[in-house]
Amino acid sequence: MSGERVHRAWHSVEVAAPAGVVYGLIADAERWPLLFPSTVHVEQLDFDGTHERLRMWATDEGRIGSWLSLRTQDPQQWHIEFRRLNPQAPVRTMNGIWTVEERADGGSLLTLLHEFTVVGDRPDDVAWVDLVTHADTRAKLAGVKRLAERWSVLDELVLSFEDSVRVKGPAEVVYDFLYRVGDWPELVPHVDRLELVEEAPGVQVMSMDTRIPDGSVQTTESVRMCFPHAGRIVHKQTSPAALLAAHTGEWSVVSDETGVTVVAQQTVVLCEEAVGEVLGEGADIAHARRHVREAVGRTSTAVLNLAKRHAESAIRML
Repeated sequence: MSGERVHRAWHSVEVAAPAGVVYGLIADAERWPLLFPSTVHVEQLDFDGTHERLRMWATDEGRIGSWLSLRTQDPQQWHIEFRRLNPQAPVRTMNGIWTVEERADGGSLLTLLHEFTVVGDRPDDVAWVDLVTHADTRAKLAGVKRLAERWSVLDELVLSFEDSVRVKGPAEVVYDFLYRVGDWPELVPHVDRLELVEEAPGVQVMSMDTRIPDGSVQTTESVRMCFPHAGRIVHKQTSPAALLAAHTGEWSVVSDETGVTVVAQQTVVLCEEAVGEVLGEGADIAHARRHVREAVGRTSTAVLNLAKRHAESAIRML
């Protein structure tokens, strides 16, 4: 550590939302993929009410990086300290704190501080880490502000639902169908085109053209994290449909003594400003919720039924 000094990236933003709302968004790290464009998936590994350990996945210059983070929550003081356990070179250490201050007008001041050291303290490396950290800090503050300031309608803008199907077939065959997304243009009628990059096993980056009922084609870009031993595939649209500000989900394959249940779970944040433009003048959030539930549910159910047919056909062929 000789010669290495602590560098800081510090930014604040005024948020027109109560401090408790702002703190709640920061504290619920598993929902960060809905807040931050770069965050793909977060899993809480341990939590005792104050201290927690998180596994986080995020996009980093076109690639998916993963790390462990320790956090200490203090809901009374509205701050959260964090420390990254395994930063990648040239970063040696990366720590920080989120702070929320209540304003007299009912709003909040949100501050995010990063403190980091760089291996060897080489100027080029320090400049690069400083640039990336400042950009990440500003993006995170903007993400919290954007959603928190819609706090009065937040319950209406966020929609979670799931569809499921029972399968009389092997869980491994079902999972294989869901995993081999590169084959979907030949297997799934509503998928016209799909480009897939899988540089690391189980980390899939894809661009997909989907044909919707009116005959038009919708293009989305997604990242999928595949966990075969757990029978799970989590996904996030990094370029969601026009009506959505964010879209995450999970395919899960669950076996029991009588068969397999396959579940498609979805969570979306509606883009309030786009409702009228996409659905027509006079459409409201309730209309948008019904539209998204029907449209997304229809496509996910179609895939579920194809996975069911694929697995049960494999059994009959045996």
